Amino acid sequence: MSMKPDRNRKPEQLADYPVVVELPIQWGDQDAFGHVNNIVAFRWFESSRIAYIEQSQVGNFMDRSGLGPILASVTCNYRRQLHYPDTVSIGSRVTKIGRTSMTIDHAVYSEKLQMITTDGVSTIVIFDYQANRPVRVPDELREDCALREGRSFDL
Repeated sequence: MSMKPDRNRKPEQLADYPVVVELPIQWGDQDAFGHVNNIVAFRWFESSRIAYIEQSQVGNFMDRSGLGPILASVTCNYRRQLHYPDTVSIGSRVTKIGRTSMTIDHAVYSEKLQMITTDGVSTIVIFDYQANRPVRVPDELREDCALREGRSFDL
């Protein structure tokens, strides 16, 4: 009987996150103090945000329309130190959709520590790259997020 975790099952602590990305901690992710450097969490959040978009049909819509996400802000809370070797699962969920922006919550779960070690929030704006300005979140995107999250995002 193997004691390895089931890679097809997301951690219970990430059950409310419809998109979860699993990544190994790399040796080079550590800094001179021997723990994962603070900037690495922002890369993990980015990977999870991109996976959220790629797993939806919204990416195709954005390709057709010339609209796309642009990061407006990102915050991060470091709860526990992480070290190599370990594997982390990064969850993303949309918690709010405003007129032109979306709020995405992130959580990083450590397989070794069996807990959420890092969490944060990203705000992305739907941006018209030709006009160089924010635009209203398309209904197609709002509907896709509502289906994925199991709740409504009406204005």
